[in-house]
Amino acid sequence: MRSTNKFASALVTTALVFLLVAPVTQAQVSNTELLEKLESMQQQIDELRAQLAQTQTQTTETDAKVEAVAEVVEAGSITQPQERKTTIAGYGELHYNSLSAEDPSYDVDEIDFHRFVLFFGHEFNDKTRFYSEFELEHSLAGDGKPGEVELEQAFIEFDLRQDLYAKAGLFLVPVGILNETHEPPTFYGVERNDVENIIIPSTWWEAGAGMNGRWGSSWNWDLALTSGLAMPTTGSNAFRVRSGRQKVAEALASDGAVTGRLRYLGVPGLQAALTMQYQFDPSQEANDGLDDGTLLEAHIDYQRAGFGLRALYARWDFSGEAVEAAGADKQTGWYIEPSYRLNSKVGFYTRYEQVDAARDRDKFDQWEFGMNWWPAENVVIKFDYRDRSHDLNSQAGRDFTGIDLGVGYSF
Repeated sequence: MRSTNKFASALVTTALVFLLVAPVTQAQVSNTELLEKLESMQQQIDELRAQLAQTQTQTTETDAKVEAVAEVVEAGSITQPQERKTTIAGYGELHYNSLSAEDPSYDVDEIDFHRFVLFFGHEFNDKTRFYSEFELEHSLAGDGKPGEVELEQAFIEFDLRQDLYAKAGLFLVPVGILNETHEPPTFYGVERNDVENIIIPSTWWEAGAGMNGRWGSSWNWDLALTSGLAMPTTGSNAFRVRSGRQKVAEALASDGAVTGRLRYLGVPGLQAALTMQYQFDPSQEANDGLDDGTLLEAHIDYQRAGFGLRALYARWDFSGEAVEAAGADKQTGWYIEPSYRLNSKVGFYTRYEQVDAARDRDKFDQWEFGMNWWPAENVVIKFDYRDRSHDLNSQAGRDFTGIDLGVGYSF
């Protein structure tokens, strides 16, 4: 009995010891795992610290390089690339003409999209630029069509120094008021004035080279050496200046022309100019009775407080037996055009002009008056009334009165 009790007591004692020792053992195991995790975390922290130190070193080196590059750029050792700028612009005009002549066979009643022009320009750098104008006249061009596709300008301009510029290529001749500035919103009248159509054959361009400069703020000058006219000396258009434009289309170039212009801009709103051109041989043919020619043109263009005044005189003097015998050795034209602009939207004008050119039909005087309405900047609606009388009785049937309507734009 005692032996049984001792065995039971030993069993109970063993169970109690086991129960007391098990948690301690488990705690020892858990503490070991915790220590292993802490050691792993410490290792990761050490690695992150090493990476951070490396990143900070690289950042410091990069900042130093950036500062060094900035110093070089500021010192001018590196030129940053220039931004290239290309410009697209244009203008156009639609005309309606209703003219009643003394001889009904000369009546005019038509509508025509007279001009559609696109301008392309490009700035290569701050000293070199390109300009061009591409035009479609009368909507349709081709065999049997009334229109033409024309390249009016294509030239490179260079800045030689401050207030001195040069250009080479195909460009507008520096003469008159309208030849270089002829966008519809910039002038009165649906049709361009006849002096700057017949005597100065606007739009008139040639190929060659030119220079432009300024003397202070008041004076501006132009000098150009270009291709010349090729005027016919026989036929219905004999000695007609406008018929001599070659438009730089496989143009004859045995004899050229030199043009000089001086402009005064010293009064606000005023432009006064004098142009002289010499044609070495206006027909490009020797011994045909048309030897040389000189154009003299002077004008003023004044705008002040709504009041405007344009006046222009142009004269050709040709030499040679044939041109003198035809009575076409002196061809002249002039006009005067006062105007008044009520506000930014509406303006009125009147114009009187006289033309005495080679053809009998181009000897006339004309009164004109009308108005421009600008519904938006660079958009214009035009109306005018014209009364033309020819100098020669043989041309009396061409005398007319009539109206013109037009819409134009530029951008």
